[in-house]
Amino acid sequence: MKMSKTLILPALVAMQCIAPAQAKTLGFVVPSWSTAIYETKYYEECPEGLALGNDELWWKGLSPKDRDRLTNGGEMEPVDPPRRPMSVLRGPNKEDVCWNPTIVKDPPLRMVRGKTGLGLNLDGTQDGAATAKTCKHEKFTTPDGKTKVDNQMYRLIGCVYGWRKGEYIEAHADRERRDSSVGIMLLEVADVDNEKNDDNVKVTFFSTHDVLPKDSTGAILPYASYRVADMQQYGAVAKGKIVDGKLITEPVEARMPLYGHQIMGEMYYKDLRLEMPLTASEPGKPINGLMAGYYDFDSWWQYIRRIESVLVTGQWSCPALYVAAKQMADGYPDPKTGDCTAISTAMNIEALPAFVVRGDVKTASAGGK
Repeated sequence: MKMSKTLILPALVAMQCIAPAQAKTLGFVVPSWSTAIYETKYYEECPEGLALGNDELWWKGLSPKDRDRLTNGGEMEPVDPPRRPMSVLRGPNKEDVCWNPTIVKDPPLRMVRGKTGLGLNLDGTQDGAATAKTCKHEKFTTPDGKTKVDNQMYRLIGCVYGWRKGEYIEAHADRERRDSSVGIMLLEVADVDNEKNDDNVKVTFFSTHDVLPKDSTGAILPYASYRVADMQQYGAVAKGKIVDGKLITEPVEARMPLYGHQIMGEMYYKDLRLEMPLTASEPGKPINGLMAGYYDFDSWWQYIRRIESVLVTGQWSCPALYVAAKQMADGYPDPKTGDCTAISTAMNIEALPAFVVRGDVKTASAGGK
C-alpha cells in the first residue's frame, strides 16, 4: 500500500526539525574533604597504640627539677601559651623541631599495621612492587576484600589521635572552611551527553572565593552559583567517563586550595583521580565521592609544619612524622636519589550540585538533578 504524500511530507519535516540533544555541563561545589581512614572499634589497626605527642616527648626529656621549674610545679597545662612553644623549641639550641625536623631524633612514629584500607589502586599492581613511577610498598585491601589499594597517607597518620575520624585536625579545618568559605573547590563536568553512561566527559577542578550560602541550620544550600577564582595554578582538566551514574576520571596533575587552622596552603597531587556519583544516595544529602592520588611531599609538609600550633590537640611529633613520611612515600622517585617524593593518598569528599560561573557567564548547570 502506498503512503499518501500528505502523510509523508509532514513527517519528514518534523524529523528535520528535531534538533540533536545538546551536551550538558554539570557543576558541583566541594566544601568538605578528609583523609580516607579505616578504623576499628578497638584500634586493631594500631597495635603499638596511638602516636606519642610532642608535649609528652618534651616532658619526658626534662629532669624532675626542670619539670617543676618550667611548668609551675606541674600546674601549667600543655595547651597553655608558655608551655606550648617551649615544647616545640626543643632542639639542641632551642630550634623549632617542626621547621627543623631532623635536628632531634624522636622515637619512631606509631603507624597503621592493619591490612585493610580505603582508596584506589593507583600504581596498577596487586603487590606494591616498584614501578617506573612508584617505590615498593605494602598495599591495603578494601573492606569488601575485592580490591588492592594504595593509601600510604592513611598508614602514616591513621594512628595519630588528631587525624582520627571526627578529631581536631581535619574536623576543625572542615568547620573553618564552611564558616569562612575559604579554600573551597569547584568541579565542572562538561560534554555530558548522558548522565547515566557516557564514555567521554571533561572534568575541571577550580577554586572559588564566593561565600557558601546556608540555611537557618547552617547547612550549605545546593544549587547556588559560584564564580571561578582567577588563579592560574588551578583549573586542571581531566578526561573522564560516566558509568552507571558514577563519574570516573583519568589521572591528572592538579593543584587545589587548602585551608585549615587559619593557614592557607595548597594540595599538589600527581595522578589525581576522582570517583563520584552524580547524584546523592538520598534526596537533600551531600554526594559522597573519593579522590585519590600522589600528594607531593614538599607541598604536604609545608602545610604540616605551619600548623604546629595544634600539636597539643593533634598529638604528634614533627620529627617522627617527617621521618616516617619520607619512608612511606611511594610515588614519583627522585631520578638522582631514587627516593620517592610523593605519598599515595585517598580523600573522602562531599559535594553539592551547583552552578559554576566562568567570568560573567554561567557556563555550567547544577549537577545532581
